[in-house]
This record gives sequence, C-alpha cells and structure tokens, in this order.
Amino acid sequence: MSVPFCNDQSRDRLLVAAVEVFAERGFRDATVRDICAKAEVNPASVNYYFGGKEKLYAESLSFAFAQADQCYPLGEALNSSLPAAQRLTCFIQVFLHKLLDDTVLGHHGKLIAREITDPTSALDGVMATAIAPQFDMLKEVLPCLMGSSWSEQDIYRCILSILGQCLMYKHSRSVIDRVCPEVIASAEEINRTAEHIAKFSLAALNRFKQGAIKSDADEPGGL
Repeated sequence: MSVPFCNDQSRDRLLVAAVEVFAERGFRDATVRDICAKAEVNPASVNYYFGGKEKLYAESLSFAFAQADQCYPLGEALNSSLPAAQRLTCFIQVFLHKLLDDTVLGHHGKLIAREITDPTSALDGVMATAIAPQFDMLKEVLPCLMGSSWSEQDIYRCILSILGQCLMYKHSRSVIDRVCPEVIASAEEINRTAEHIAKFSLAALNRFKQGAIKSDADEPGGL
C-alpha cells in the first residue's frame, strides 16, 4: 500500500492524539484507527512515521515524559553548587506539582501512571532518559543529608520513601478529595504540602546522619 505524504503537523497531531487515547484506554485496548481518527490523519500515517502501533506507543510515552519535564523543569535541583537541602526541597516541589497537574498534563500524567503500574517494554526505553537521571540526582544529594556511611540499598530506600510521600497525593487523590481537599486545592497549597514533605524528609535524613536510625543489618538479629 502506498503511503500518502504527511507533513510534520500530522506527526505532531498523531503524538498528541496517541497520548490521549493510550492514556484513556491503555496500550492493549487502544486502536490505531481511533488514534488516527482523533488526529484526523490517514491510518497509514502510523506506519509511515512510526513503523506501527508499538513504536507509536513508545514514542508517545517518551513525548509525555519530555512534555512533563519541559513544563516542570528541575532547575535548582540539578545545581550541584546549591545546598543539598535546597536541592531536595526543589525536587519535591517540582515533582509534586508535576504529579498533580490535571490541566496541561492531564493525559500525560495518566499515561505515565498507567505505564508504571502496568508496564510494557516501552518503559525500558524511557528509563535511561527520563527516570534514571532523577534517581541519580537523588543518589547524589541524599548522602550529603544522611551521611556517607549508608549502603546503596539504604539510600534507595530513602529515595523511595520520599517519592512515596509525593505519589500518595497522586494515587490517593480520590481519598484526599473527600477527606482534606484543601491541602492540594491550589498552587499555593501544593507548595505548602511540598514544603511539609521536604521538612518531614529532611528531619528523617538528619536522624540518619546522627546515627539514630540503623540499617536492618545493624540491628540485633539483623542480616
């Protein structure tokens, strides 16, 4: 089958439509026909630009991550000349705002959350460019706050504890909206919540630094 010429705007429309359809239906239930109908392009355009549904999905996932990072750049969190506590606080603020953005990034966030909870092979493609760099940055920052004597596993546990506090507001949104919606009701309140998470985390990391918290291996009967 000959593929009609499509301009770059058609490719862009395909990506935007794919993010929305994949976010709503998931990779398995979304169809190329539905995506192309939303993008108002010929169904042959998917093979022409992306080489099929799987590659379109991988590209749309990368696009969603890139758009989210563009809207909410890490900025000061990446500046190694700043104090570690300031870098961590900045990261938490940016991450929480990104998670809770239901306006511009509504479908982007939904697609990313769907992929993380029900991963496809496409997740491996965005690990190196979108996810791993954030872990690497936190692995650089946390030892400055908790001391350098901790194992890599302990550092990862602390990273996951910090991320978990933020993700709670995303994945338990329906509960929060019914119990205490005011804590994330506006950009200002999200900032206050981010500051709380940062203070909570910094207090715990300081306890690690003081040696008040031991790893499992240091406890009696530990491994």
